[in-house]
Amino acid sequence: MPEEHREVSGHYGRLLKMKRPWEVSSVEVDDAASEITVRVALARGSRVPCPECGRPCPVHDRLAERSWRHLDTMQYVTTVRCRVPRAKCPEHGVAAAAVPWAEPRSRWTLAFERHAVAVIGGSRSLSSAASLLRLQWRSACAIVSDAVARGAARRSASAMPHAGMDEKSFGRGHDYVSVLTDVDAGSVFEVVPGRTREAADALWASVPEAQRATVEAVAMDMWDAFMGAASAAVPSAEVVHDRFHASAYLGKAVDLVRRAEHRSMSAAGGSPLVGTKYLWLTAPANWSEEQEAAFDALRSADLKTGRAWSVKESFRDFWSYASAAWARKFFDRWYFWATHSRLKPLVEAARTLKRHLPGLLAYFRHRITNAATEGLNSIVQSIKSNARGYRNFANYRAAILFRCGKLDLLPH
Repeated sequence: MPEEHREVSGHYGRLLKMKRPWEVSSVEVDDAASEITVRVALARGSRVPCPECGRPCPVHDRLAERSWRHLDTMQYVTTVRCRVPRAKCPEHGVAAAAVPWAEPRSRWTLAFERHAVAVIGGSRSLSSAASLLRLQWRSACAIVSDAVARGAARRSASAMPHAGMDEKSFGRGHDYVSVLTDVDAGSVFEVVPGRTREAADALWASVPEAQRATVEAVAMDMWDAFMGAASAAVPSAEVVHDRFHASAYLGKAVDLVRRAEHRSMSAAGGSPLVGTKYLWLTAPANWSEEQEAAFDALRSADLKTGRAWSVKESFRDFWSYASAAWARKFFDRWYFWATHSRLKPLVEAARTLKRHLPGLLAYFRHRITNAATEGLNSIVQSIKSNARGYRNFANYRAAILFRCGKLDLLPH
């Protein structure tokens, strides 16, 4: 080998941190394609460790040449290539040797994969990250999937006293996924397709038995599938229904009253409820000056919607009590008011809350909500929007766990 080539090979060997018995055998530069190919080989006469037991073994043969994408050299895409030798082990037979620059079955070097994980994590979308890395979108997806699988395998079965169950939209229409979160860590634990009892059971099946035994309470909405699955998987844990879902039921009831009243008044000649939908669903603390003025104008009218709204808003006081006993006394008074309002949607919502009162009162013992799960909604929605919607559940799950799972994603 000419001295110049030997120096270049030695230079790349140092950059790749190549150690005996591996060595850089040649470096090829293609200026037209802006590509560099670094060929690596096992030093002549060297033995190779068995991938099973690590015993130095003779080389049986070499596989067809493989390539691994490496960090770019300046503006040149750099690829490592090697005919991987197979070790002939007297105990484990013939098997391909592990290479020190990449994980098994990977198409990227360790250095490139670490860099790619950082770029993807810091990019607004996977498409923009793929463009920066000069990768195909599918290749970037594969890096995300590999990183998530790696992180999930490393996850310890540490205590998870408070869990959360929720649903997220997937794709278009009424497709959903079910999500299990670690409330205290503020992270997503697992994502499965659907929002059925089977899906909820699958969520809990992903949690090691020892870890399930540490769960003290589970925050969730009043969905029977979630409640049944939690009761079966973590029977000693309490179900906690939080203010977000209770408020959603009451808000829906108010909107149903508004719509019925709007139709009735419009048929009679005119309705002051035109364009007021979000006024009744938004908390007064979040009203704009225009909304406050609009509400003041409606206050003087004897509207069924106004009465329904008053019942809904008064329920906020339920969450302010220091104990479940005092909250129960408040609920009994509120329930009488709501069920005697003669507003059918509100009566039905009140009865729903009554049926789930143990879960509502459990809040005062655990003080947990699905806020951590709901707080991840913006991230999940961003993932979905930036990818223009996901058609492939596996990619959607990997993207959520990559950004919200708090996993150890980097190859070691």
